[in-house]
Amino acid sequence: MTTQPRKTPVTSVEKTGWKAGLELIRDWWVNAVVIGPPSALTALVYFRFGRALAIIVGVLLVAAGVGVPVLRRLIVRSWHVAGVRRTLYRAITHERGILRERPPRIKKVRPTEHGDAVILKLGPGTSVNDVTLASDSLVSTLKALGLRVAADSNNKNLVTLTVIRRDPFGSGTIPCPLLNVDRFDIREPIPLGPNEEGVMTLLSLIEQNVLGGGAPGSGKSAALSIPVAACALDRNVDLWLFDGKLVELAAWSICARRFVGPDLELAIEVLEELRDEMDSQYQQILARGLRKVPRDGTMRFHVVVIDELALYVAGVDKKLAGQFAELLRDLVSRGRAAGVIVLAATQKPSADVIPSALRDLFAIRLAFRCTTREASDTVLGSGWASQGFSAADIDAGNHGVGLLLDEGGTPIRMKTFYLSDDDIRTIAERGRRLRDAAEFEAEDNPW
Repeated sequence: MTTQPRKTPVTSVEKTGWKAGLELIRDWWVNAVVIGPPSALTALVYFRFGRALAIIVGVLLVAAGVGVPVLRRLIVRSWHVAGVRRTLYRAITHERGILRERPPRIKKVRPTEHGDAVILKLGPGTSVNDVTLASDSLVSTLKALGLRVAADSNNKNLVTLTVIRRDPFGSGTIPCPLLNVDRFDIREPIPLGPNEEGVMTLLSLIEQNVLGGGAPGSGKSAALSIPVAACALDRNVDLWLFDGKLVELAAWSICARRFVGPDLELAIEVLEELRDEMDSQYQQILARGLRKVPRDGTMRFHVVVIDELALYVAGVDKKLAGQFAELLRDLVSRGRAAGVIVLAATQKPSADVIPSALRDLFAIRLAFRCTTREASDTVLGSGWASQGFSAADIDAGNHGVGLLLDEGGTPIRMKTFYLSDDDIRTIAERGRRLRDAAEFEAEDNPW
């Protein structure tokens, strides 16, 4: 009995060798365009007019490439992009496993302030997890500090690689610009901090509620002070503060309407007072023939700030905790149109700590460093970690870095500004004076 020799299966790379060749040609064309025409022109002048004129032409061409800013930037950028494409393509095709057999296509390379953003179109049968598993070796080949992989929320076949070549945030703190303003209008977006590309991240509070979470020491309480500072500098805002640790929000109490520590019974009384205020707001809105608080400054906004939310909704006294949670759920669900805004922070807003009926009403999420991918998903929402957006990847030593998820958007990695204790006292005092002046004006002009 004779047997036929077993044929070696042809891999997808071998089947698509011509495509690989086209990829290499495309990645080298920039170099050819940059070097080829000047070299050809210099050679032509050399053969037609001699060495002296050829040297002059060559020097002029080099001077134009170096001396003209627009041309220089175009050449440097194009050369860099082509180099990234070649290096990344070589790294992917040398990977073992499915990426080598079905390599993704590099659609676009865009230099950023701190590295590069690369968009890949996945090959058939591959997923974002396959690219994530190869990220360590890709980082080494690209000679980068780090690499993050994120799926496109609108197109699952597209993956964005964020190649980090320089630390976008550093280990230090970033001063808050609110310290340098006399007043603020929360109808305008609040500057929260820069993202990875150095672009300012803005937070719009009107008709929104914000839930922040993260491990102890990750910076969530410090981040909470940024929107609180903006609200303190708006004299048309009433601040209602609930501080489970008593000391985080205490400095703001001088410009707040109410301040509550870890006293659950008092906290319930204050929430009931706020609920009555909300109902009164709705009566005014109805009388004016409106559907929500107008943005003309004629009605007040009520901003509720809760630090250590778990203490109030999952306390030892389950009956009181349940009552607080139900009052808060009512405020969050009905309060948007009445100008009630809730900002809450806790370590891990899981369902066994914060009722899902309450947690799911927060449209804006801010996740700081978490210990696990599951904890990150608890803050941002289920499934984001599997798409490459996990707060578990945040360096423990980089306080204030988090993922901001706005309603209907994609998480943005950013670093919040920092306010020192002295900064907070300065802004709080400024807010107190604004409110005192507004109260004096109201008394002086009762009509």
